[in-house]
Amino acid sequence: MQLKTISDLLTQNTVIPEVEIKGWVRTFRANRFIALNDGSTINNIQCVVDFEKFDEATLKRVTTGAAIHIKGELVESQGKGQSVEIQVASLEILGDSDPETYPIQPKKHSFEFLRENAHLRTRTNTFSAVMRLRSSLSFAIHKYFNEHGFYYMHSPIITGSDAEGAGEMFKVSSLDPKNPPLTEEGKVDYTKDFFGKETNLTVSGQLEAETYAMSLGKVYTFGPTFRAENSNTSRHLAEFWMIEPEVAFMDLAGNMDLAEDFMKSVIKYILEHNREDLEFLDQRLQEEDKKKPQAERSDMSLIEKLNFVTDNHFKRVSYTEAIDILRNCKPNKKKKFKYLINEWGTDLQSEHERYLVEKHFKCPVILFDYPANIKAFYMRLNDDGKTVRAMDILFPGIGEIVGGAQREERLDILKEKMAAIDIPEEELWWYLDLRKFGTAVHSGFGLGFERLVMFATGMSNIRDVIPFPRTPQNAEF
Repeated sequence: MQLKTISDLLTQNTVIPEVEIKGWVRTFRANRFIALNDGSTINNIQCVVDFEKFDEATLKRVTTGAAIHIKGELVESQGKGQSVEIQVASLEILGDSDPETYPIQPKKHSFEFLRENAHLRTRTNTFSAVMRLRSSLSFAIHKYFNEHGFYYMHSPIITGSDAEGAGEMFKVSSLDPKNPPLTEEGKVDYTKDFFGKETNLTVSGQLEAETYAMSLGKVYTFGPTFRAENSNTSRHLAEFWMIEPEVAFMDLAGNMDLAEDFMKSVIKYILEHNREDLEFLDQRLQEEDKKKPQAERSDMSLIEKLNFVTDNHFKRVSYTEAIDILRNCKPNKKKKFKYLINEWGTDLQSEHERYLVEKHFKCPVILFDYPANIKAFYMRLNDDGKTVRAMDILFPGIGEIVGGAQREERLDILKEKMAAIDIPEEELWWYLDLRKFGTAVHSGFGLGFERLVMFATGMSNIRDVIPFPRTPQNAEF
């Protein structure tokens, strides 16, 4: 007898005389109907027990959360809600679950409560669906890059450079914090530290990925990144995952083509392979929406948002054109925006980005050619001397989801830009070497993986799309 998953069994439409299944009890009703789940699907399988044939002491141990092993016959279901069920022939308790203390009871729990029990929250329908989608998106990302000739590169987690130039990094040190060695000036002497210099957890693998792109052609990183930003918002984590492709000999237009094709591909993958989970989450969102005031309700369902991305061409708009649209739009003129647009050079907020996508163009938008002073030093300066070849992809519901650029390949201009924001050349000597030895046009982008999972699942808090969130004052589990 072959052990199958519940997902396998629920696709059967014939009687199978002998099946066996292992899983966790969701509910046990009337001493007769066990709803069993093994994590392979959002759907439970109903296991029907003839209680007269089983020991009462065993049946008392069939409680919510218990792990059990069932053997029986798969038959057509007599009840509503499922096509097949198992007539139980044998029942073994693999692991008891005390109903007095098991936290995930069959009732509605707040997300805050479930975060406090993150080690068990994937036993709920919502979180099992979210994490299966997270897994599918991960696979779709690797599949896309593998099929398009990219090499997977593992960028270092420990780094001596700050790719974003924003500070806010976690220090990595083996020095005694109570009694570190000091220099003659009284500062911490990092030459005595493990790496012989000051090091941090990385905020991005981009700079290292560029080095590999300039020899292997097309590479991508997909790994954990860290930011010590003391922020408790629903959009910030201290530890998160980034996807960062870099491609040699590709300009900004090619970068936009790649990013659009990539985003459509990974979303199409989950629409094809995770339909049941998406439909469940879509229904959950619609129920939540009904409780909100009309003005706060979403114009699109979850699946409609995903199709909105896959079915529409991404409109390409310069930052300058976008500012003109926003400056003259009704919400700005009537002061409905929280942040009013008055002048060129303003950094856009998510309310502006969403207006462009959802109200003005009614399709995903790629903004490009941003003011140089609001973008990173490594972005290629345009001939106007004011803008850089940056691009951001804007989606409905969230605004910016992808940020990228053509990289500055000219040594002299890159040096000038580094000097302007006090980045010492000796700190990034290896990065400058790429511009000395065989420099060429190259481009790439970054996608925060959790932002993608939020978009794909409709979850509103980033802490609910990563297994164990790391946030200020919280490193539990």
